[in-house]
Amino acid sequence: MRVAVVGAGVIGVTSAFAVKSAFPNYDVKIFADAFSPDTTGDGSAGLWTPFLLGDTPVEDITRWAGNTYQWFEQLWKAGLSSKTGVSLLPVTYVTSDYKGDVEPIWVKFVYGFQKLSNERLQRLNEEHKSNYNGLGARELVADETMMPIRGQVYRVKAPWAMHIFLVDDDACNYIIPKYTILIMHICIIFLHSIHSVVIGGTHQEGDFDRSVREKDSKHIYDGCCRIMPSLKGSEIIRAWVGLRPGRPRVRLECESLSSSMGKEFKVIHNYGHGGSGVTLCWGCAMDVVEMIKNLKVPELNSKL
Repeated sequence: MRVAVVGAGVIGVTSAFAVKSAFPNYDVKIFADAFSPDTTGDGSAGLWTPFLLGDTPVEDITRWAGNTYQWFEQLWKAGLSSKTGVSLLPVTYVTSDYKGDVEPIWVKFVYGFQKLSNERLQRLNEEHKSNYNGLGARELVADETMMPIRGQVYRVKAPWAMHIFLVDDDACNYIIPKYTILIMHICIIFLHSIHSVVIGGTHQEGDFDRSVREKDSKHIYDGCCRIMPSLKGSEIIRAWVGLRPGRPRVRLECESLSSSMGKEFKVIHNYGHGGSGVTLCWGCAMDVVEMIKNLKVPELNSKL
C-alpha cells in the first residue's frame, strides 16, 4: 500500500508517523511546499491547549486533545523528556468571560487544576512585578471555508521565565517558554530551548499578510510587559508571522474520488485545526489510522 501525505506541518508529519508505525510495510511519503523549519508549527509556541477551533464538536475536540495529551504524558513518564523536550510547566489562565458553573473541557486532563482565589491572584501580580496543510486545502481541494488566522509573535530572551501565562480576552496576550518542533526521520522531536520565550499574540481572521506590523508589535510587547514587567528590556530575538489554518470546524473524514482515468482512490482529509495543531495532532492521527484499517483494499494477484 502506498500512502501520500500532503502537508509537512505538525498534523501531516504526525499522521505520517502514526500510519508508518501502525503499518510498517506501507510506503508512506510526505509531499509539501514547505518543510521544517519553514512551517507554521515551527513558529508556534508548541503549547497543548484547544484554541481557535470554531464549531468543531466538543466531543471530537475532547477525544483528539485527550489522546494527544496522553501521548505526550506517556513520553514524559517514560523518562524521555531529555530526548523529546516534552515538559510540564505551570500555567495561569486568566479569562474575562468566566462562568463559574462551566469548566473548560481540558480540565479533566491536566495536573493540579484549581481556581485562583483573589488573594492568590494578587500575590501573582506582586511576584511578577519584581521578577516572568492546513491552509493549503483552500486551493488543493477547493475548500472555500478555509481562511487564514494571522498570528504575530515575538521571541525574546528571558531565561528566568518558567511560567506560562494565557489571557483570554480581546487582547489575547500570552507568555510561553519556547519549545521548537523539529522533524527528523518522520519523528517529532521537541527541542528544549528555555532561553527563548514566545510572547503574543494576534488572531486576525481572513488576513493573509505575513509581514510584521508595528501596531501588532506594540500591542504584544506592551500587553505582555503588563503581565510580566520583568520582560521590559529583554532582548528581542525575532518577530514572526504565521497563518493558522482556520475553518468553521476541523475536517477529518474519508472521501472516495476518481482520477481522470476513472480509477477510484481514497482521500483522508485532516485539516482546519486552527490554533490547535499540536494539541490535536496525535488524536487526529489515531483516527486516520483507524480509517485506513477500515478501508477495503483489494488483494493483488501475483502474475509471476
